[in-house]
Amino acid sequence: MTDLKTLYETDTVAWSEHQASALRAAARGGSNQPLDWENLAEEIEDLAKSLRRRLRSQIARIIQHQVKLEYSPAIDPRNSWRRTIRLARLDIDRILEDSPSLKREIPRVIEKETAGAVQLAILDLEEHGKIDQMELPAIRNRSYTEEQILGDWFPEEPRR
Repeated sequence: MTDLKTLYETDTVAWSEHQASALRAAARGGSNQPLDWENLAEEIEDLAKSLRRRLRSQIARIIQHQVKLEYSPAIDPRNSWRRTIRLARLDIDRILEDSPSLKREIPRVIEKETAGAVQLAILDLEEHGKIDQMELPAIRNRSYTEEQILGDWFPEEPRR
C-alpha cells in the first residue's frame, strides 16, 4: 500500500477517500477513542466532494465561455471570455496536480456539465440580444472534447 503521508501529498482525493473508509472500519472495530467517527469520515469525504465541485464548476465555466466565443457576434467581451477560460484551465491544472485521481473523471464531468453550461451561455447571450435564434439548435447540441476544454484550444472567431 502507498505510504499515507505520500498519498496525502500527491493525491488529496484518494487520501480523503481512503481515510474515510479507514475511519469507518475503525469505528466498526470498536475503537476505544472518544471520536465522532461517522462525522469525521463524512468531513473527510466532503474534502473530496469539494474538489470535485470545484472541478465541475471550472469545466462548466470553460464550456459557457467557449459557447459565447463561438456564437456571439459581440466584440468587446471576447478578451474577457478568453481570460476567464485561461484562469479556469489554470485552476483545473492545480486541482489535478493536487489530486491526479480526478483526471479519470474528466470525460464524465464534461458530459454531465455541458448541457447546463450551454444553457447558461444561451441565457447570457439572449439577455444581451447577442444570439441568432436560427443557431439555437446547433448551440444546444454543441459538445466539446477534453482537449478543447483543458488544452489551448479556442473557438474560431465568428464570421461578421
